[in-house]
Amino acid sequence: MTSGKIGPIQHPRVGVFSRRLARKENLRTVLDADAIVLRPTASQARNLDAIIGWGHKRTALKARQFAKDRGLPYWAIEDGFLRSVGLGKNCPPLSLIVDERGIYYDATGPSMLENLLASAGPGDRLADSELLIRAKRCREQIVQARLSKYNHTVDDVPSDLLVAKQPVVLVVDQTLGDASVDLGNASPARFTEMLSAACAENPNATIFLKIHPETIAGIKPGYLSRERLPARVRLLNTAANPLAVLAYVERVYVCTSQLGFEALLLDKPVTCFGLPFYAGWGLTDDRCSCDRRYRGRTIDELVAATLILYPRYVHPLSGAKAEVEQVIEHLALQRRQFGENLGRIFCFGVSIWKRPFVRRYLQAPHNDVRFYRSVRSLQAALNSQPTRLLVWGSKPHDQLRSLAEQRNLTLLRMEDGFIRSIGLGSDLSSPGSLVVDRRGIYYDPRQPSDLETLLATTVFSASELSRAARLREHIVQSGVSKYNSVADRPFYPKARPSQSIVLVAGQVENDASVLQGSSTVRSNSALLEAVRRLRPEAYIIYKPHPDVVSGNRPGKIIESGIRLFDEIITDVPIGRCLNAADELHTMTSLVGFEALLRGKSVVVHGQPFYAGWGLTEDLEPVARRKRRLQLDELVAGVLLVYPRYYNFRKLAFCTAEDLIAELVVQRNNQSGRRQHPWLLRRSRSLLALAREILHAL
Repeated sequence: MTSGKIGPIQHPRVGVFSRRLARKENLRTVLDADAIVLRPTASQARNLDAIIGWGHKRTALKARQFAKDRGLPYWAIEDGFLRSVGLGKNCPPLSLIVDERGIYYDATGPSMLENLLASAGPGDRLADSELLIRAKRCREQIVQARLSKYNHTVDDVPSDLLVAKQPVVLVVDQTLGDASVDLGNASPARFTEMLSAACAENPNATIFLKIHPETIAGIKPGYLSRERLPARVRLLNTAANPLAVLAYVERVYVCTSQLGFEALLLDKPVTCFGLPFYAGWGLTDDRCSCDRRYRGRTIDELVAATLILYPRYVHPLSGAKAEVEQVIEHLALQRRQFGENLGRIFCFGVSIWKRPFVRRYLQAPHNDVRFYRSVRSLQAALNSQPTRLLVWGSKPHDQLRSLAEQRNLTLLRMEDGFIRSIGLGSDLSSPGSLVVDRRGIYYDPRQPSDLETLLATTVFSASELSRAARLREHIVQSGVSKYNSVADRPFYPKARPSQSIVLVAGQVENDASVLQGSSTVRSNSALLEAVRRLRPEAYIIYKPHPDVVSGNRPGKIIESGIRLFDEIITDVPIGRCLNAADELHTMTSLVGFEALLRGKSVVVHGQPFYAGWGLTEDLEPVARRKRRLQLDELVAGVLLVYPRYYNFRKLAFCTAEDLIAELVVQRNNQSGRRQHPWLLRRSRSLLALAREILHAL
């Protein structure tokens, strides 16, 4: 992969005069700096490689003058074009620009971006065919996910635009004092000329003036929003997603706004009344020119320079250096989850300690998540606005079901995912994954769930199956499970050399998956008795559920007249137990799925979600499940498509791979520490919960 870093100095020492810039998260990673010296003295300047400042703005004058006086290079720092999910200091930038020549929005002189685009012959880095393939793929992904510099807006297109007379022409306003206007050969008069030209050149079109988000918020005035507008010009003053708006537009007029670049990504005609970085390369209708920009470029060459070679990226979760594709995937995932969460969601039956993390999983811009303890209070809050109801798990509640049917409301069910946390849910640890199901819930086989429907109908792509295979191998190699104990020790069963080893996974006996998914064997004692009858000569290892071992939940075995097991294991990770076993028996435990990941034979005495697809020996078959799946098809559905994953350290949605990496780090950090008593664990969890609740208020 072509690196996004251009700068020639490795591990520089840089000086900075802005405390705010010096504290900017990810700055040191982006610079790969040995040191960042705040407000360097003349003597310190001798040991510096460069001075950095925020672009070419007035706030960086002191830094530029200091660099000039000391004969040091000045590097301009700016946010990248794919910056973050939200605005401001609470969302650190995922991309930054470090320009050693100028800065992209300053057309009065060359920048590193302009030099990239203007280069020709052997020095033209944009002649790399593999780079252009990457650029095309990035452009397609950005358009599909509707990504922009900031990605906190919704896809709802303003109704005025939807019903407007066609064609639609968009004129883009900017904020007064925007440095890109003054340095981009534009002025207040040019905005007025632009609007007049748009009206004159498109006499049969509906003209919309797009107001800048900061103008909408009342933070800064705009250029055109202050003027008296022609009668045929309509204001677009809602914070809608830029690419969603552009999809309904046939032509765009800008001075220097980045929206013009995004319009080019959608192949929209763009007229420029200033000199933004994307003008002068034959892709735009330019009303002013720049002698330095003398050659034509394709859209993919522009994207390669602007999004791959010019900015520097950091991984959204690890904070390490990254490539643009990782940032695109992260931002697209956030927007995908926001789209699923849009609107009003009224939650019922969610215990107080779960509410902070449930709110995290249901977050979206401008959505409305509320919690209710009674159906009466929930019913009183309902009105004509579209609303979805959400309940934890599959607890039966006839009143809630009846209310959903009467009001024609979608009823969602939420539950822990399959890779959860370090520590137990009963110890109040927040889950790294949850599922939200519209049809039922995965562990209740009495009716189809979204997961069952997905597995029964989805044709997975080759890339999905390849990713599933890599994920499966990574889980097995890392030993990650649903609950991830930090305790570890070698495990050597005492079975005879020729004796078959059977692992029996115990469960919490009042768990819904047991009560709803197993009709005959419904206790750990009954399970062990059944296994002894089926495998009388086997060496049977019993591993009780961690919640039972901890004393949090019921499930202790009852003594019987037969030898139920040969060995009981409580302090060995489930991965080591599975590696030692030839076969696993369970009622409905997730351990059966984990055994399949390791290529083990699995016998199920109930109807778990992974049974019925031809991969297990089913003692209680599910009649509906007739499709035969390959293992990686099961993995793709269960771990890649169905759950939602969340990183509570970065407060962002993440992928299954991200969560596993996070759990491995957490487990390694806690290894060697002794397990604290239950009361102390619960007290610490309650304290963390209180902090989370206060943060959510």
